[in-house]
Amino acid sequence: MGSGRRVTVVSHGPNCLDGLTCAVVAARYFAGRRFEPVFVSNREIDEALQRYEPTNPDDEELWITDISWREPATDLHLDSLIERGLRLYWVDHHKSAIDRRAEGHLKVPFTDFVLDDTYAASRLLYEYLCRRMAERGESKPGLRAVHNLVMMADDVDRWVLRVPRSRELALAVRAMEQAQAYRVLLAMDSNITYTAEVEAALERVTEALSASLSMAEDTRHVARVGASGVAVVAAECEDYAGEIADRWNADFGEAVFALYDRRSDAISLRRTPSCTVDLSRLAAAFGGGGHAAAAGCQMVTSRADRSAEIARKMVDFLSRETGT
Repeated sequence: MGSGRRVTVVSHGPNCLDGLTCAVVAARYFAGRRFEPVFVSNREIDEALQRYEPTNPDDEELWITDISWREPATDLHLDSLIERGLRLYWVDHHKSAIDRRAEGHLKVPFTDFVLDDTYAASRLLYEYLCRRMAERGESKPGLRAVHNLVMMADDVDRWVLRVPRSRELALAVRAMEQAQAYRVLLAMDSNITYTAEVEAALERVTEALSASLSMAEDTRHVARVGASGVAVVAAECEDYAGEIADRWNADFGEAVFALYDRRSDAISLRRTPSCTVDLSRLAAAFGGGGHAAAAGCQMVTSRADRSAEIARKMVDFLSRETGT
């Protein structure tokens, strides 16, 4: 058993490359400690944090990465744990989280936190821990070895797509079971050498993406926001929302894509390069969040004509926002 404080990381999952990489970064830094990663979706985060009950709070650390919570009861629970001695850290990069803290929410007295939309959460965490390592004179070669993985996660999560194979690796991770994906990333070398598991996952991606794209095309519904010219393109899919939106970019000028994922019961939002709609605000209107160019939310809809209902609700909100 490891020595020192027990460390728990609660990170965005189940198959988010950025969220999984956060846990890998922490695992490398805290090697030798008692360490447990927990991966949760935005829908599960409040329940997971409220359920978290350390055995010895004054001898444990909780790190929350790449995700935020919404319920006041979660704040109260975290407050009580801190009063009992828990050391609590938070690292997030989502614009919605930054906006909510600016509005007076998420004011838990953290031991420390990093809230910055400059980079993805895994890169923010990596750089934070590298600074700590330098300040403390620590030697942690295992942490330095994940630099390339961190750069790939940052690249694809912010949809920059300038690092070779970043998007490919993210797709492979999404085609794996969560436990397998974490284990593969944790064991990956500094050159990001693909294992047989990664190669097999990429083979599954090709078939799954094709099926999801066909579903999206069959369920696509387009609505317009008043006289603004902005289109809301809603459809259903089974994962790969970003890839589907990418393929549809050429079909539209200014457009917001709202892809309902039947597998996760969540909506992924993307936009065309020329569109200026702040998707983090649109997602927040439906209880979600994210970034200006990529966000997500959930919405209660009927199964019949789901795409049309999603498009209508989002057009109604955008019409009110723009006064059109």
